[in-house]
Formats: sequence, C-alpha cells, structure tokens
Amino acid sequence: MRQLETIKLDQYYHIYNRGINSENLFYSEDNYRHFLKLYKKYIYPIAETFAWCLLKNHFHLLIKIKNEEEICKTFSINSDKATKKPSQQFSNLFNAYAQAINKKYNRHGSLFEAPFKRKQIKNEKYLKNLILYIHNNPIQHNFVEKLSSYKWSSYNSIISEKKTLIERKKVIDYFNDKQNLIDTHQQKIDTESIDEWLKI
Repeated sequence: MRQLETIKLDQYYHIYNRGINSENLFYSEDNYRHFLKLYKKYIYPIAETFAWCLLKNHFHLLIKIKNEEEICKTFSINSDKATKKPSQQFSNLFNAYAQAINKKYNRHGSLFEAPFKRKQIKNEKYLKNLILYIHNNPIQHNFVEKLSSYKWSSYNSIISEKKTLIERKKVIDYFNDKQNLIDTHQQKIDTESIDEWLKI
C-alpha cells in the first residue's frame, strides 16, 4: 500500500474515495445536494475546483489548493496553520457529511474509507485526461449514455452559461474552446492508464 501524499499548497490534486466496504455514500438526491452544500462551505475557501463527479458509492474531485497568502487571508491565520488547513477542511467535509447520513438513516460508524485518497497532478496532460476521466465516470459505470444526462457532475456547469463556482474558463482553455471540449468528451478515453496511474 503506497503512502498517501501530504496535501501541499498551490498544487493540483485528484481527490477521490468510496464508501467503506463499497457501501453507498448517496441514497437520495437530497444526499447529493447536501454533500455539495458542505463542499461549498469547506472546500471552496481552500481550493479551486476544476471537475467533480459524485456516484452512488464513490466520488472524484479535481482541485488546485490555494496558495499560502490566500489561505492565510481567508481564515485570518498564520503560515504555520495554513499548511494544515486543506487536510483539515477535507476532514471537516467528510465528517460533517458522515454525521448527517448516520443521523438521517440511523446508521453508525464510518461512512468513507479512511484516509481519503489524493494524487498530485504534475503535468497538463494528466490534468486534461483527469477532467475527461472524471466526467466520463457515469458512462463507464453504465449510469447514463450521454454525459449531459448525468446531473451530479461538473460537466453541465462547464458547458453552460449559468453562474458557477467551477473554474469554467480555465477548464475550457485547456481544450482551447468549448466546442473542442465537448467534442473531446465524446471520444473514447483511456480509462485503464488513469486507473493504473492512480495505483502508483
């Protein structure tokens, strides 16, 4: 089992996890909405979000942790505390969501596999491939046949004109323009190489 990376400031990460023993994380639409509400509360203050997808028993997030100055300013803390803030905020998110699910469904114990998984992204090629990988997850798991039919991912937010907290312009720029982004998402992607990369 590989050692989990320390979350560093000003770096890109793929954050992902699943339910403990592959149990479901989301049982109803309200659950998805509540997770996203908590995500907005805990994660947007410490990270830019480029892509996300929530599925029944797992999730994927593509983020860039903000820099030291931004985090210090947001939370009115010193630099020593800033380095620990991202991990703390993710723990707060997962703990708050698990508590809500346990209370709502009268369950006990852990909800997520622990600790949550993270993989630093060090080049643009993998960043682009991960955007495609994350958005195509519902198709890979046979939930839908069209990306736009799945409502619990960032894909529709990126291709729409509606207000969003997603880094829409930056994501589109990686694909040159919106039409190329849409066209590229329709092509078959190499999920095996991404899966293997995540295991390293």
